[in-house]
Amino acid sequence: MSDDLRVRLDIAYLGTGFAGWARQPGLRTVEGHLSEGLERILRRAARGMAPVTLTVAGRTDAGVHARGQVAHVDIDADAWSRLPGRSARSEQDALVERLSGVLDDDLVVTSARIAPPGFDARFSALSRTYRYRIADAAALRDPLRAPWTLWRGRPLDVGAMDEATAALIGLRDFAAFCRPREGATTIRELQSFSWTRPTEGPDAGLVVGEITSDAFCHNMVRALVGSSLLIGEGKRPTSWLAEVLASRDRSRAGAVAGARGLTLEAVAYPPDAELAARADAIRARRLDEEVLD
Repeated sequence: MSDDLRVRLDIAYLGTGFAGWARQPGLRTVEGHLSEGLERILRRAARGMAPVTLTVAGRTDAGVHARGQVAHVDIDADAWSRLPGRSARSEQDALVERLSGVLDDDLVVTSARIAPPGFDARFSALSRTYRYRIADAAALRDPLRAPWTLWRGRPLDVGAMDEATAALIGLRDFAAFCRPREGATTIRELQSFSWTRPTEGPDAGLVVGEITSDAFCHNMVRALVGSSLLIGEGKRPTSWLAEVLASRDRSRAGAVAGARGLTLEAVAYPPDAELAARADAIRARRLDEEVLD
């Protein structure tokens, strides 16, 4: 039997038409659609092989988008070498091009390559970065960016929102902003969290929240956004976020913001020589948890 090769996939998708990342019976999911595409190209069923198994950096919820998602899949060396067929393409390019022919337009594998030794898309990751985009004025309601932008019908005080989030940075217990799961820790290292209103580029005029953490527990990002909105609308003081965090009481935080405004922008990894050690350390600490939002 051929040795397996670990392949890193960089992925982007518009989450509107997906019931989240994770495969679910009878539902269209990112994992399900991508797995079907891979199995079709690799002809695993015809070769009597088990379905592919994808490991992802962050299991996004229904309606959440991604521009910088990362996953890995183990492919047997024979199937990998056959990907170019009679063409002069590399295996990496052949896989990307062939996937583009079988996947729907709202899911794209932007690159594929043999992963360095020890790479694990989930456990090797140092951080995940999300952005949340909000239109808070009628002039900003561009229908072309509506699928990935939340509409909020009153102006937001971006300065107050940004000031409030500063107290959350660091290693904290985010129980007040997480859906509880029995046996799972809610302690996370929030590395940065800011609110801005860009003056140029595709996000010009929007209210944009950017948040980076080592990992996120379930609903954490959208709960933080929902609470930030209450401050931006003047319904809570800037000190309120810190008070909610200290309470560890989920009922005190704001409602979870809608999925449509949230995009996974990037996943960061250590240098190749440190990938295996990072994966071992995080796997030992979080083997029974979900790393998602």
